[in-house]
Amino acid sequence: MSAVVEFRGGSAMIPASRDVVHGFVARLAERGADPADTFLDAARLVASELVTNALRHAPGPCRLELTLVDDQVEIAVSDTGDGFPTFLPRDPLRVGRHGLEIVTRLCDEVITRPHATGKTVYARLPLR
Repeated sequence: MSAVVEFRGGSAMIPASRDVVHGFVARLAERGADPADTFLDAARLVASELVTNALRHAPGPCRLELTLVDDQVEIAVSDTGDGFPTFLPRDPLRVGRHGLEIVTRLCDEVITRPHATGKTVYARLPLR
């Protein structure tokens, strides 16, 4: 099971990404999946953080793809930027730029892969 949305750009794609996740999780429930009570909020946060990074650091459109893989949901965001995400050391005094820190804490795996027109960041979030 998967869902794919192409965003053309602009800040409206951030809340739209959360709506896509909400619809995807509702479809999971219809098919009998039983995610943890915190899953929806975590998935919405991960998707919006990754889409926000694409908006801030890459020119052009981005693509959000959600895929059920065993007992996890893979949240993949592709963009046209050639720079990889920068994982900063933990710093509770830093204002902002905590998105990837949050994503890596919530997800079992976060991987970035280049492709011909940019990169894709894949984050795997456990259902439970």
